[in-house]
Amino acid sequence: MINVNIDQRIAEVCPEIKIGLIRANVVNSPTCDDLWKEIEQAAQDITGQYELLAINARPAIAGTRKLYKALGKDPGRYRVASEQLCRRIVKGLGIYRLTTLIDVVNLVSIKSGYAISGLDADKIEGNTLTLGVGEKDEVYHGIGRGLLNIENMPVYRDEIGGIATPTSDEERTKFTDDTTCVQININAFAPEMPIEQAVKWMVELLEKYAQATNIETKIL
Repeated sequence: MINVNIDQRIAEVCPEIKIGLIRANVVNSPTCDDLWKEIEQAAQDITGQYELLAINARPAIAGTRKLYKALGKDPGRYRVASEQLCRRIVKGLGIYRLTTLIDVVNLVSIKSGYAISGLDADKIEGNTLTLGVGEKDEVYHGIGRGLLNIENMPVYRDEIGGIATPTSDEERTKFTDDTTCVQININAFAPEMPIEQAVKWMVELLEKYAQATNIETKIL
């Protein structure tokens, strides 16, 4: 299991933070129909439960937005990934059917409200991640977004730079068809789904759909 350190600046403004960590060997594949049915059901549940303007009041999303504001980042301009997903669903735009690993992470994120970092563990440099605060002009390529301004944004860094934020993970460590080992961080900056439940469910989904083995979990 990788080590995770939390910068004092994060701990001071978000003392209730909990992070669920999962590491496992997996097999990635196109998303199967059974997994997609679970995602479609989750989307229906969100549509029936939330109006568009109520999404950012979900406890997990509101807690992450609060952290952004405390660090000096505009959460309306740089939306949390779970908020982005739920907004697309409620607006009737749907979500993309991608690969098993991406869609398992998206499913747990939709249901829990948590921003979840899904990383190819073999592409992480070193054995320690630090959750800190983005610096001015720090180079970070968000997945499908190009250069992303992460100044004053919570960011996980490995030995050579940033690899994950609640808004978007980095291109360097993203899941690909060839990913065989995952590092998944479930970021609970405020409680919604119990973190133990979110970790357990993530593991069950990885076992069911991604043939997960050698599973390690930890809650910080």
